[in-house]
Amino acid sequence: MSDSKYFTTTKKGELAELKADLQGDKKEKKKEAIKKIIASMTVGKDVSSLFADVVNCMQTDNLELKKLVYLYLMNYAKSQPDLAILAVNTFAKDCDDTNPLIRALAVRTMGCIRVDKITEYLCEPLRKCLKDEDPYVRKTAAVCVAKLHDINSALVEDQGFLDLLKDLLSDGTPMVVANTVAALAEISEVSPTAAALTDLDTMTVNKLLTALNECTEWGQVFILDSLANYQPTEDKEAQSICERVTPRLSHANAAVVLSAVKVLMKFMELLEPDSQYLTSLTRKLAPPLVTLLSAEPEIQFVALRNINLVVQKRPDILKEDIKVFFVKYNDPIYVKLEKLDIMIRLANTANIGSVLAELKEYATEVDVDFVRKSVRAIGRCAIKVESAAERCVSTLVDLIQTKVTYVVQEAVIVIKDIFRKYPNQYERIISTLCENLDSLDEPEARASMIWILGEYCDRIDSVDELLTSFLDNFHDENSQVQLQLLTAIVKLFLKRPADTQELVQNVLSLATQDSDNPDLRDRGYIYWRLLSTDPAAAKDVVLAEKPTISEETDLLEPALLDELICHISTLASVYHKPPSAFVEGKVPVRRITLQPRAEPSSAEATEETPPEAVQVPQPTVIQANQGGDDLLIGDLLSLDLPTGPSYNAPAGAGGDLDLLGDLGGLQIGGGPVGIGGGAMGQPLGGGGGLFGQPAGGGLDFFSLQSGLPQAPPGAYVAPKTIWLDPARGKGLEIKGTYGRRAGKIYMDMTFTNKALQGMGDFAIQFNKNSFGLQPAVPLTVYSPLMPNQSHDVALEIQVSGGIQRMDPLTAVQVAVKNNVGVHYFQSIVPMNVLFVEDGTMDRKVFLDTWKDIPPQNEIQATIEGVELGTAQIESKMELNNVFTIARRTVEVGSMTQDLLYLSIRLTNNISVLLELKVTTGNTTVGLAFKTRTVDVVPGIKESLSAILHS
Repeated sequence: MSDSKYFTTTKKGELAELKADLQGDKKEKKKEAIKKIIASMTVGKDVSSLFADVVNCMQTDNLELKKLVYLYLMNYAKSQPDLAILAVNTFAKDCDDTNPLIRALAVRTMGCIRVDKITEYLCEPLRKCLKDEDPYVRKTAAVCVAKLHDINSALVEDQGFLDLLKDLLSDGTPMVVANTVAALAEISEVSPTAAALTDLDTMTVNKLLTALNECTEWGQVFILDSLANYQPTEDKEAQSICERVTPRLSHANAAVVLSAVKVLMKFMELLEPDSQYLTSLTRKLAPPLVTLLSAEPEIQFVALRNINLVVQKRPDILKEDIKVFFVKYNDPIYVKLEKLDIMIRLANTANIGSVLAELKEYATEVDVDFVRKSVRAIGRCAIKVESAAERCVSTLVDLIQTKVTYVVQEAVIVIKDIFRKYPNQYERIISTLCENLDSLDEPEARASMIWILGEYCDRIDSVDELLTSFLDNFHDENSQVQLQLLTAIVKLFLKRPADTQELVQNVLSLATQDSDNPDLRDRGYIYWRLLSTDPAAAKDVVLAEKPTISEETDLLEPALLDELICHISTLASVYHKPPSAFVEGKVPVRRITLQPRAEPSSAEATEETPPEAVQVPQPTVIQANQGGDDLLIGDLLSLDLPTGPSYNAPAGAGGDLDLLGDLGGLQIGGGPVGIGGGAMGQPLGGGGGLFGQPAGGGLDFFSLQSGLPQAPPGAYVAPKTIWLDPARGKGLEIKGTYGRRAGKIYMDMTFTNKALQGMGDFAIQFNKNSFGLQPAVPLTVYSPLMPNQSHDVALEIQVSGGIQRMDPLTAVQVAVKNNVGVHYFQSIVPMNVLFVEDGTMDRKVFLDTWKDIPPQNEIQATIEGVELGTAQIESKMELNNVFTIARRTVEVGSMTQDLLYLSIRLTNNISVLLELKVTTGNTTVGLAFKTRTVDVVPGIKESLSAILHS
């Protein structure tokens, strides 16, 4: 009979009937009642009121009934923790049952009941089951230890379960070993103690390799993943492990194959580079990877993402198998795009002919995204394989002749890169590009075409007319197009100054006076100042030789690639991001990466401690909920970060100022060019100058930056620390600190691009924090920020944002966006930055406030090693908004003691009163804090210590 009958009842008073059946003596009726309860629970009905009656049914010899009761308990124990304790005795009894299935069922269920009150009762039964004679019970108990660790990690470590687990690695049953490895791996991800215990030795590795041959497929995956974290002591050991793992490459399960590939890829780094065995192993890796491409599209995609990493690290593995990556007509688009990417990585002189033929065919497909990427791929081939550049350019010209808009636009974009790679070789096709000027409507394509016009303006007859056509709608263009147009016209002016004066005057006016884009305006100012003061320098800067580009710009950073190789067959290898970038809620204990073979003593995978373990002053990168569930990083993930920050141009200070007046004697390609009396000889806008004229006469072009308020001499500013390291920022490094200047808080940052490509479109946003800190203005970073370039930013901060208590109290969670992605980090604000300038108070008010604050709110502290006198301390405090209200001197035995009474007020109006004791001849300063909000005292004490030691 079908079990569907349990889901169809609609009788009223059903719970009462079920309760009666549960309390009856007939076993069959009890079983039927439990089945109905489970069915109701499955469809979402609340049957928790029957908890006590169901628990009473646990004491039965019927295995089926016991399983149903345990299933009910797992679902409702959390909502009925007091009643769940009633089941503990039965669990303990079942753990001693003669039937191993019942023993395993009992310990599994106890591990699934996430109730703290039950956890302590689980220890003894679990310890017995870990030593049980039946392997099925032992393997179940091993997994239960991992579940218990997730509930109460301290209990597991204190009770010695980790040592018991490690003993199970030597178990004679492969499935026990596999489950033990899986449990230890999960625990070691979050526990430094377990991570230290799970370091494998040679004897344990041999046992794991022996168990590998007899495990289930998922057991093999766990063991292979564990072996990947092992550090062989010598080449021979690494080769021996590779030989025993290689048979797994022929396994039918894709997960086993990829895990084996991960182990081999990691240990190949430790083998002699020119050894015969390494060559043989390289050949063996290709067939299993190719075989994965015959599976379902979803598995193909995962395999392709992993193969992409393998090809970037070791292209020789698949260099003879490029044809398997040729696209099939029925491949889904996501598979096509991945195959296309790998094809380009494998392209070389030997196979470029067949690759180009394929790409040209793909460019006639109907899928627009696929066609675009195919056209770009042709350009990448030209850059990568120099001998095929001519054929690639001819292919692109043929595609342009099709007049298909999106094909033409992609072709223009890649041709710009080809011109960069091979200057003065293919300029003959510029006329073909100019014929298709009207079909370009995408910003990147228009910007590329403008770059070509500006770069080769001396070879194009009517280039000024073409650039003027773009200038007509200057303010409607994308910022990328505006920047490129400004540079192109300045290039044209430097090469043909006689007939382009009005054009350059026009574009500089549009870029500086009429634009809200700070990047565009700043570039316009720089060009203008260069042209007006040093034409030769302008030529050197604007017409400088371009750095050579290479096809490698789209490769992953080497450090990131090494880390991802160690995560093959996981989500990290699909996302091409380290696990810490997308896994929330857990802090990784160690980060596994590859170590090159350069130093034999360390030619192994290294386990790096995370930023939290390094002795660097806070701040640290946010890893998880710090300070409770209300601090989820999800708040930052949902932020709608603005793009394109803008500011109004600073108003001129008056006076007729001609920024181009010095161009009258400009020597470019011949005699002086007379501009002084022409259109450019007059001041723009008729009245005020673009920069404003300083009172003392003269002009400081860089006065835009000098307007920032400076900290008073002697005021303490914490040194900059790394907030975002390049590994997490995908090449972006951010160092920073906080300071207070002229009554305002500033976030002082240094942005450094350590990636291979430029960065732009920067924006910033804060999560809610304890003091309501948030940016007062948009973030402005020089764009594009080119590789190895740094830019300092002083971002003004206001205190009108959302409030949410943080731990640490002054922690600020920050999201920074750029064209690469959104990056998250946490910074710690020094408490002295929050000291306001009007924190002083009247003596009487101070005395009354001191008396009103209860004695339990008084906190004593000391600061060691202060080599300052009382007057110096008072002066330093004053400079940092810690105000002296009163001072008196007392005699303590033979010593003199100065007492300073100080007041501090924070930005959120919290007042802190302070008594500071300075004893003659003693470098220890005593402190007594009084405030109604004692949580701020540790941070203030830390800041005062830094001030006195600065």
